Amino acid sequence: MKLSALTSQYVAYKQAMGMRFHTEARTLRSFCRTMGDIAVADIAADRVHAYIAGAGPVTRFWHRKYEVLRGFYRYAMARGYTASAPLPKIIPKPRQFVPYIFSHEELQRLLDASSYCESPRSKLQPYTCRMLILLLYGTGLRISEALSLTLADVDLPASILTIRESKFYKTRLVPMSPDLTSALGTYVAQRTKEHSTELDAALFLTRASTPLTRRTAEYIFSQLRVRAGVLRHDGGRYQPRLHDLRHAAAVHRVVSWYRQGADVQRLLPQLATYLGHVHIAATQRYLTLTPELLREASQRFEHYARGGQHE
Repeated sequence: MKLSALTSQYVAYKQAMGMRFHTEARTLRSFCRTMGDIAVADIAADRVHAYIAGAGPVTRFWHRKYEVLRGFYRYAMARGYTASAPLPKIIPKPRQFVPYIFSHEELQRLLDASSYCESPRSKLQPYTCRMLILLLYGTGLRISEALSLTLADVDLPASILTIRESKFYKTRLVPMSPDLTSALGTYVAQRTKEHSTELDAALFLTRASTPLTRRTAEYIFSQLRVRAGVLRHDGGRYQPRLHDLRHAAAVHRVVSWYRQGADVQRLLPQLATYLGHVHIAATQRYLTLTPELLREASQRFEHYARGGQHE
């Protein structure tokens, strides 16, 4: 069977079982484009290895591609379309990815740089760009969750956002602080002067009144980052990303808890729920040990080691 036909069959099979399988489908489409429309049994192992390896150092993306193709080849082998899976036998360890944690001063510079969007050539109004940054940092939402919000999902009197069927097919309520609620209320008032007020309309729209896409949001953020002088100098593979606002929100919250003398271990499950994580281990991965967080944790341990009362 041809590769494109079998991948389409495989994606349909997975989705019929109730899986979204959107990310995996994109990986398989990419695999098809790279291999060409040939018979599954004719795909050479060295080409598969080259596709998985890509360019640059080994990252978690290597493993994601490997896992998608491993599942695909299990499916193909079980149905007799190929006798073996031409996948790597040795699984390398990925280089640990370290997200960028914005300082409060850098966050302010990013907000100030949103004035760049005043140019008619920008797809976003300055107030839209500013509100997206505020919302991502103030709530720790995933980018996809923020861009999927509609006007109906915003309850300003209750200071609540409704996040519908997020990454793990769950709907959750996300409370907002009074300051963030006020900022969002101002944004909605500005937005309604220029765009649709239908409740099912997207919360974040471009100048052309089309829903803001992740690609556009990330492109504009990359320009803001340069304009604000927020650059990475620690040798990290990526410059600061829009998604790093979520990491920064989690880390800053834990630092604040340490400074307040709160019981951080007791509060971490609450943070996991707020962020929409199924397991607390996912939240713990967000808590990159920045110098600030490490210092606060060390001071807490020193207090405990000297016989101080442990919260």
